Amino acid sequence: MRINIQYLISVTIFFTFSHSALFAEAKKVACIGDSITFGAGVKNRGENNYPLQLEKMLGNNYQVKNFGVNGATILKKGDKPYWKLGAYKAALAFEPDIVVIKLGTNDTKPHNWKHKADYVANYVEMIASFKALKSNPTIWACYPVPAYPGRWGISDKTIKTEVIPLLDKVSKKTKLKIIDLYTALGGKPEFFPDTVHPNAAGAKVIAETVHKAIAAKPAALVPVP
Repeated sequence: MRINIQYLISVTIFFTFSHSALFAEAKKVACIGDSITFGAGVKNRGENNYPLQLEKMLGNNYQVKNFGVNGATILKKGDKPYWKLGAYKAALAFEPDIVVIKLGTNDTKPHNWKHKADYVANYVEMIASFKALKSNPTIWACYPVPAYPGRWGISDKTIKTEVIPLLDKVSKKTKLKIIDLYTALGGKPEFFPDTVHPNAAGAKVIAETVHKAIAAKPAALVPVP
């Protein structure tokens, strides 16, 4: 049987342009964060990190990119400020329609948290940097996930009693609502094998909680008084 080469070329071109058009029209979601966003500790990270699970949940109308970096802090005076990383520049260049920021876990390390007075201002500034984009993205801030009780200097007590109240102040200043990942993963120490990083099941809970927010389901949101 003879193969019509011209027909095959036409079909290939059609599907190539269709695929490109699909992503051109899709809403772009930038997941900003640390090793938990990156997927450290997640088995088969390339398939099970939370941004990738989120993309599958959202469907073909969304393109989700993972801009998580191990050890990143929101604090500019932290030991690995997100501000100085290539991921931050890449996230801005991505021109996202939606931004999900999940930073604060590494900030609780004592040598970082001594700069906690800058936390609110640094977080507000990062939000402003994304708001200034031409894409005019919708931005979500997340409570950090809990630690059980923590490791490497990371402290669940600091997350619960200091970081979360400061994020409430960020929310008031910026008029953003919070995605409550702390409650979503509360009481689930089995999802944190090393006490800090959620496994694939924990990453799924993060993805589900973020998905509810993006899909505008109020149960995922925390109104700040």
